[in-house]
Formats: sequence, structure tokens, C-alpha cells
Amino acid sequence: MALHRRRPQIVGMSNTVAVAHLKSRALIALAGPDWRSFLQGLITQDVETLAVGEARFGALLTPQGRLLYDLFVVGRAEGAWLDVEAAHREAIVQRLSMYRLRAKVEIAPDETPVFAAFDPHSGEAPAASPPLGEALAARDPRLLALGWRIYGEAKATVDEAAREAQKLRLGVPGPADWGSDKTYPIEANFDLLNGIDFKKGCFVGQETTSRMKRRGQVKSRMLPLRFEGPPPAPGAEVLAGDLRAGVVTSSGDGGAIALLRLDRAEGASLTVEGRPVRLERPAWFLEALGEEAA
Repeated sequence: MALHRRRPQIVGMSNTVAVAHLKSRALIALAGPDWRSFLQGLITQDVETLAVGEARFGALLTPQGRLLYDLFVVGRAEGAWLDVEAAHREAIVQRLSMYRLRAKVEIAPDETPVFAAFDPHSGEAPAASPPLGEALAARDPRLLALGWRIYGEAKATVDEAAREAQKLRLGVPGPADWGSDKTYPIEANFDLLNGIDFKKGCFVGQETTSRMKRRGQVKSRMLPLRFEGPPPAPGAEVLAGDLRAGVVTSSGDGGAIALLRLDRAEGASLTVEGRPVRLERPAWFLEALGEEAA
């Protein structure tokens, strides 16, 4: 993906592009001659072929294959940025430093702000980033509809809640849904959102992750629920009749994300807190699995 330093025009099917300051995100700068080989053996994403100005989505897992931290790796001329949850940045720096050993890599917090540019209404993909001055922009690697991630100064036009609402409409889970050391990345759809490279070789937690994919042992997935009325609280049970089918992990107006047992949830009449809810399988989810909507 190309590095954007010019001031491109916004083109595409929609004329509305919103820019949100993602205050929940923070950066870690990696530099030094060994940064690629160092990171390559740790995270779920390939970085050996990462281009300058390109962002790739991935995760750092436990040795048992559970999801610790999500991250975006952003290629730079002098190394890379890791775009991570701000609340976990210090812990991630500490964990990376623990793995560093003799590798010639520098790991340090970076205070460059993170923004997102996206269409808040139609769910279409902005074809170009908004005017950015000297900021760097890279396509969000998960879905085209998620627009651009911007690193540097930009003018916010909406708050971060608008970005979270867009993700909820698209059915894309986030850190609030998977927590830390609770969920397998495939359950959080990292394999369907370009978050795992199964051809890259070893990484921490690779054995469990590859086995789940190879054997088709994906019994649970995070999927959106639709409903009327106030949103259910995170942690609320999803029932299929009298059977527990899953749990709500995050919610907002008109929608929620839930971790669901597929064998119980799909095709069933579901309820949460005594109210009917509808399971939705987003178009990107079906496309990634090679399926068609009913």
C-alpha cells in the first residue's frame, strides 16, 4: 500500500468522510537492523514483505494460542510502528523487551496520534484519504469499508464513538470483545479479517492457531446481534431456548457483538435478557468463508 503525503481528493460513491481521533490507540516505534526478524517470530502477521506506508493487522498471542493484544504493523522507512491499545502499550513494550534477547532492535513509545477516516453512514470504502498534510495514511487492512488509518496530525470531525458505531454496524469485533488472554484469535475472526498469515511460519501460539484452522475446530465465533430497544449489558447470556448459546461481549444502539456457539446459535430463535435478538452474518463474513447469504 502506498505512502500518502500529498493532499488527495476524496472520490468514490459517497461524499461523506469522517475523521476520528482514536484516543484509545497508541504507537510503539520499532527500529534497528533486526526489527523484521524479531517481530516475524512473535506475531500472527507476516512483516518480511511489509512495505513502507502499508498497515497489516495482527496479534500477539500467549504460548497457548490465546489472544493477548491486537496490533497494526505500519511500515516506515526507518522501521515500523505498532498501533496498539493505549491502555496496554506499556505492557506490550515490556513483553517485547522480554523477547528481545540479543536482537538488534529498539523498542520505544511514540506519541504520534492515531486517527481513522471512514464513511460513517453508507459503509462504503472511501477511495482516497482526506487531506492530510504530512500525516501518513494506510488502508485499514481488515475491510475496505473501514477506510484509512492516519498517523500524524489530522482534523477530527467526529468522536471515537462514531468509529465504534461504524464497526458495530459492520459487525467487526474489537478489543472490548476479546479482552486479554480469554479468546482464541480465530474465535475473534482474525483469520477472516486478514489478521493471521498461515503461510509465514512459526510465531508465538502458532501451533494451536494452525491446528484449529486445519482441523476446522472453530466451534465459536464473534458475530453481531440485532434487536430493538436498549442494548444488553456485556456479559449477558444469549439463549437458544433453554440452552446457553453465547455471551454478549459489547453492545450499542441497535446492535451487539456476541461470542456464539455456532452449533446452537445458527438457525435458532435467540433471546438476550428475555428479548428476541437476530443473529446476523455480515457480507464480509460470508465472503471470507466462501458462503452466500441465504
